Amino acid sequence: MGNASNNNEKLIRLLEEQLDHSNQQNKDLSKKLDQSTKQIEALTEQIRHLTKRLYGSKTEKSKYNGPEGQFSLFEVDPSFSEPEHTEEQSQQTISYTVVRKAQNKKRNDSLDDGIEIEAVHHHPENLVCDCCQGQMIEIGSTVTREEAEFVPARMKKIQHIEHAYECKDCKTDLHQKAQIKRGKSPQPPIQRSLASPSVLAKVIYDKFIQYLPLYRQVKEWERYGLKTNDKNLSNWVIRVSQDWLLLIYEQMKQAVMTKSLLHVDETYGQIINRSDGKSGQTNAYNWVYRSVPSQGPTIILFQSSLSRSRSVLGNFLGDFSGTIICDGYSAYDKIKGVTFANCWAHVRRYWLKVESKNGKTGVKFCDDLYRLERQFKHLPPSKRRKQRQKYSKPIVDKLLSWIEGLPFLGKSAIAKAVQYTFNRMDGLKAFLNDGRIEIDNNPAENAIRPSVIGRKNWLHSVSEAGAQANAVCLSLAETAKANGVDFYQYLVKLLTDLPNLDIHRDPEILKQYMPWSKNIQLECGK
Repeated sequence: MGNASNNNEKLIRLLEEQLDHSNQQNKDLSKKLDQSTKQIEALTEQIRHLTKRLYGSKTEKSKYNGPEGQFSLFEVDPSFSEPEHTEEQSQQTISYTVVRKAQNKKRNDSLDDGIEIEAVHHHPENLVCDCCQGQMIEIGSTVTREEAEFVPARMKKIQHIEHAYECKDCKTDLHQKAQIKRGKSPQPPIQRSLASPSVLAKVIYDKFIQYLPLYRQVKEWERYGLKTNDKNLSNWVIRVSQDWLLLIYEQMKQAVMTKSLLHVDETYGQIINRSDGKSGQTNAYNWVYRSVPSQGPTIILFQSSLSRSRSVLGNFLGDFSGTIICDGYSAYDKIKGVTFANCWAHVRRYWLKVESKNGKTGVKFCDDLYRLERQFKHLPPSKRRKQRQKYSKPIVDKLLSWIEGLPFLGKSAIAKAVQYTFNRMDGLKAFLNDGRIEIDNNPAENAIRPSVIGRKNWLHSVSEAGAQANAVCLSLAETAKANGVDFYQYLVKLLTDLPNLDIHRDPEILKQYMPWSKNIQLECGK
């Protein structure tokens, strides 16, 4: 009996151990199943998002982004939601009076008022009356049509000839020194080069305004009569940027560093021959810095760098002290003397990726803020701050309390949206306390667009010197446009005047050549 009971106890213990082991296995499998389910959900959501990006609408607009008071016709007209009429109802005859206003159709093409006019007169071939053979007299004329005529550009060879003069009387007088005067031709932008200011301005204008790569400009210049190659054009751009345009760039940078608010953004680029030894396929970066309109004339500066590290931003800013409006990239953090305001447009994009009611709710919070911003847009900074504190702050507080109840963990779109919004809330609230700060970083994203368009056309820079020349030229081009200055005329002015001024001894002269100066506005303004 004793042996039997011992055997039963052993059997029971063995069964209990097996049960515990099975339970543990079930727990482990359940845990793995939960993890797999979450991973499947995240991947499904990612596939849905990528499919939408590939085949769906690319716009970020919602009904709140339209003009004030304008909604979808299908939301306003109740007839779209009413049931279909019955046969008896459909037999009723209803009369409508439609009053149409005469619409003055505008042409989609026109010529400026200052364009030269050439009149071409068309007279009858025979002015003899077919009836009485008498001479006919003119009784009127009609302009039957107007057309634009293109006059192709032409190339000229300009020869600068210095003439020397001497005094014959002094020459014959043995007691006098010979008196000789010689005409002096102006200094060119590039010594011993065919490139005049107008040619250099055209090359730079076509590349940075028309986004026409240098190798594609070569054929056009040959058509005009100037035989060259893309390497030569590249050397011209680099030389002019280093010798003359960089001086203006540095002055603009000094002006930017006196501001207390800046928009900053960056995008990738490509430099083939890198000084850090990395492959030419490694991403380089173009940074953009844009001032705000409330602090004087708009200044847009580009900077080329080999990396996206915080040190690049810190070295460029130097002793700058103030607020930087930017996205959520980690480089925009922990710089001495700088506070950061984050971008609500980026927050909204994260919530747009969430395919659920929570995603729509997150987007609606952002849209409500933007709807208020459109109302406050034209207010001075002090009044805009008061309106934001009164109307925008409650929305932000409500958003914050709402996301605290949402899941933070995992790799799902909603978890990423929650983490992005929650982790940057201090920077996102900055616009509430300063009426000068914009709600988003869209001004910088718009400013950096020319660099992105250019990258798609000229693809890469061969050298770091070429990349820096691109940054300098883009800075002058975009700042000139922002201040209403014709960039081509501005370049001609700079490359004609600067080589003949003593700018190294008297740098103050350069202030007269800033795109916002009265001198440039009068001579090169559009």
